[in-house]
Amino acid sequence: MSRSQRSSDERQSQPDAAVRLRPAFRRRLQLGGRRIQAWRPTGLRRWGLIRFLLTSYVAAGVTLYVQPGRSASALALLGPVIAIAVVGTLLRPVLAGAAVVVDSFGLLLIGIVSQAIILDVPIAIDPNVDIGGHPAVLFVSWPAAVVAGAVTWLFDTGTEDTFLAQLLGRAIRVARARARSADSSRETKHDGLIVIQFDGVGEDVLRQAMAAGALPTVSGWLHSQSHTVRGWHTGLPATTPAGQAVLLHGNVTEVPSFRWFEKESGRLMVANHPRDAAEIERRISNGHGLLADRGVSVSNLFSGDAPTQFLTMSDARLPPRSTQRFAAFATTPTGLARSLVVLTKQMVIELYQGQRQRQRHMRPRVRRGAVFALERAVSTALLGDPTVAIVTEQIALGARVIYVDFVNYDELAHHAGPSREESMQTLGGFDGLVQFFLDVIRETGRDYQIAIVSDHGQSQGATFAQLAGLTLQEVVAQLTVDVVTRPDAAQAVKISADPMPAERWGSANLLLTGVARSEGAAARAVTRAHAGAAQDAEITVGPPRANATVTPVHEAAVVIAASGSLAHVYLRAVPGRASREEIDALYPRLIEGLAQHPFIGAVMVRSAPAGTLVVLGTDGWRMLTADGAVGGHGEDPLAVFGPQAAADLHALDGRLHVGDLVLLGRYDPTSEEVAAFEDLVGSHGGLGGGQTGAVLVHPSSWSAPSGRDLRGTDVYELLRGQLHGDTGTDIR
Repeated sequence: MSRSQRSSDERQSQPDAAVRLRPAFRRRLQLGGRRIQAWRPTGLRRWGLIRFLLTSYVAAGVTLYVQPGRSASALALLGPVIAIAVVGTLLRPVLAGAAVVVDSFGLLLIGIVSQAIILDVPIAIDPNVDIGGHPAVLFVSWPAAVVAGAVTWLFDTGTEDTFLAQLLGRAIRVARARARSADSSRETKHDGLIVIQFDGVGEDVLRQAMAAGALPTVSGWLHSQSHTVRGWHTGLPATTPAGQAVLLHGNVTEVPSFRWFEKESGRLMVANHPRDAAEIERRISNGHGLLADRGVSVSNLFSGDAPTQFLTMSDARLPPRSTQRFAAFATTPTGLARSLVVLTKQMVIELYQGQRQRQRHMRPRVRRGAVFALERAVSTALLGDPTVAIVTEQIALGARVIYVDFVNYDELAHHAGPSREESMQTLGGFDGLVQFFLDVIRETGRDYQIAIVSDHGQSQGATFAQLAGLTLQEVVAQLTVDVVTRPDAAQAVKISADPMPAERWGSANLLLTGVARSEGAAARAVTRAHAGAAQDAEITVGPPRANATVTPVHEAAVVIAASGSLAHVYLRAVPGRASREEIDALYPRLIEGLAQHPFIGAVMVRSAPAGTLVVLGTDGWRMLTADGAVGGHGEDPLAVFGPQAAADLHALDGRLHVGDLVLLGRYDPTSEEVAAFEDLVGSHGGLGGGQTGAVLVHPSSWSAPSGRDLRGTDVYELLRGQLHGDTGTDIR
């Protein structure tokens, strides 16, 4: 796309050359003025005002109490505090604008001074408060101002308003310094691309959120026709590692699930373990991924061959010192204060929301206790802030292409449900970040297009264990009991299954492994805490599922690798892919028992000697070919999963390390609910519901394929085309 083809909205978002040359401080002042004009009393801001009022009331009361000879009743303080609230309400927009101009400690000083002024006048003129003369006002107002200002600063530092405003101010300074540098003058000017991944957001959920008004920025794009929204079909598996393998590397063969077992090495691969992610990327990378040409990978599983990587699982290291002004923002006193506030706030919010689901007797639901509250808080406070800060910095520096993954919705929807109230609120936060990045682009004078993509959707439903009363591991154990050699005393076969839900504690694993692989006291503390692990060690944490029995893989006869409503079952005694006949010889009841289970929708297995694919269900079976389901007997077990199910299963069979048996959880088309083999009320991985319906939002000027369903390879080629000019875009 040439610049002459850019939409009017995008043209308006780009400043002219004169604006680019304005002094950075003047531009921050102008931006602060615009933020003051745009300030509105939202719900969170109203709560902030109430907190400010209570803080001022307590601070003034305590200060008066400790002053010798002073007196004021609790009722008498109400008048001054109400006056304080009125003046404070008028000043809060000014403080919001000041956050762009000064750093956090400057904001603290401004807050204390303004708090003192706010306290001075009402206390001095109120006849109900005896402070011993006007000179004594200073002794009353300033101690109160210090206390109230510090408390208010601590909480305001934890708000999105202040955090983003300060990042924006920093970005303007960085862009200005970049423009003055000698290196910048030698750079070739190019348009840039930012790809924002809304992890786990399906097309159905995105459209629902836009209809509900939760995504004003994205909705505005569509109404102005500057952007287009398209769905794309993930196929099997509908998981983040498979999605990013194709979106970032164009690979559709290496990843059969979120976790899988490799018989040759005896290794259980789990994509959000840093060492496994590094090995997966080694296999899928050809050196020419989406981000290979001066790209930046932020908070992804894989790097897309980006030369610059931050918080990327396959290269789990903390950002270098050169980016500490942004990436290590959380290590500063200001960042630490914000992290503590956000961490605490997110835990309280999660515990409240989990309790609310229980009080409302919402079904389906899973347990949301303190462990998940901590996990959610870590993901939001300790990974989310650095991610936003890094993207902001890279925009200011003029990176050519940035690909960033935001996982908050996916993690919350797993436990709350994909369309539940708190999950939809998270989408509103995503939309706010998109608008923030647009502000950064405008204020730094950069030239970027923005595309939004997801890696899969989610489907809701009660878990397999809730429906069946047994876990899949326990069901398989019952069906593999050796009743042939020991009919009087059944001998159970050892079954191994990863006890951790698919994407739990991925953020913590990434951060702890990154700390362990860095230098300093923090690295030494983490490695000592993790049994003295080496500096290049992988740190994996997190409690297993409740009542989970963990059998080591090397001791097991059968290994189960579940990802949402998809599960692979491996028989270690049979090298390579086991046939139906070999499985029947070892465990005569296994295949038939799984196929007849009321909460298993389909079982796929290869049949000797020609390697024919067979799919079995409760009331029939079918053979699979590349063209769909053929032959067989009775009802087609795949019919309920939709017209693409046969092709999706056949394509999955072509991937490496597919299980000897592939299981799909039951799908109810009436309720559109699936039965997940993990403890997740919102799941993805298999078929049924919205889990295979990912989304792409791109500029309307892009030449996207039309008239057919998009696949992951189509999205990959479309993004590459914008970077390399294959679709008419002039990006040099």
